[in-house]
Amino acid sequence: MTKLQSKQNKLTSRRAVAPVIATLLLVAIAVVGGSIVFVFSQGFFSSAQISGAPTIESLQINGYDATDVTNLQLHDGGLIDQQATPNVFSGAANDGLLTGERVAIFVTNQGVSQAALTEVRFAGSVYTYATAATLDDFAANTWLDANEFTILERGVALGVADVSQNPTAILQPGQQATLLLELEQDVSFGRDAQIKLTTANGAVFVGTVVAGQLSG
Repeated sequence: MTKLQSKQNKLTSRRAVAPVIATLLLVAIAVVGGSIVFVFSQGFFSSAQISGAPTIESLQINGYDATDVTNLQLHDGGLIDQQATPNVFSGAANDGLLTGERVAIFVTNQGVSQAALTEVRFAGSVYTYATAATLDDFAANTWLDANEFTILERGVALGVADVSQNPTAILQPGQQATLLLELEQDVSFGRDAQIKLTTANGAVFVGTVVAGQLSG
């Protein structure tokens, strides 16, 4: 009887130990698996943060000059042509805003990275970027034609405003500039014309220009 009871106690003891060992094994497996997942996830998030950092763009449309004059104003307050005898760079005066005449849009890149303009749309028409060494007369049709725009970087004392020489329409971080558009269509005085700027990253910035007025 004593031997039988001893055998039963041993069997019971073994049965009690088995679940404990199984539990310890499961805990060990869980710890190892968790460590592996943690290591891989850390690597993933680190690489994701490096490669997927968002680019925040911020373009501000500060104002415009859509008046019917021969010499438009720039973003810096000066005139496009500051020569002693100015040429007619903006359009004929007092005849309305006609096809081939020009309007000026003042912009600032407030972002921390350069902004590439892939589309400039004014009054429903898309304008194509163009550049050259110097600005031409609005009626010359040499390089800036109707339905095109260029970037004027700054006014020049006793000279003509500097034209951006960049082959693409780029605004550097913090840069203030004037977008000079040569009109594709007549624009009636008092008309609210939308100016819409789209960047290479898909950001869109919109403003309103009242034809015949100066703002900013």
